[in-house]
Amino acid sequence: MTALTSADVPRLPRGVRIRFDPVRNAHVLLAPERAFDLDETAVAVLNLVDGQRTVGTIVDELTAAFDADRAVIEGDVIEMLGDLVAKRVVER
Repeated sequence: MTALTSADVPRLPRGVRIRFDPVRNAHVLLAPERAFDLDETAVAVLNLVDGQRTVGTIVDELTAAFDADRAVIEGDVIEMLGDLVAKRVVER
């Protein structure tokens, strides 16, 4: 499998969703028979994963929202989403 690029359009597959867990007082990514704890950064990224936006567009929106270095954000987003693709909780 090749690495994600800024042209890829990530989406959450059927049955995978983000939810706030009041018991944990945190957001989680729920997948069939699995749950992943999410930090604030992961929530910000995954809230933009809609099957419409490219990785590049997601990076642009995060760069504007957080006024941070685009290259750093792009590397982090590609790494995070690539890891979630490998775990089969994000599709491209």
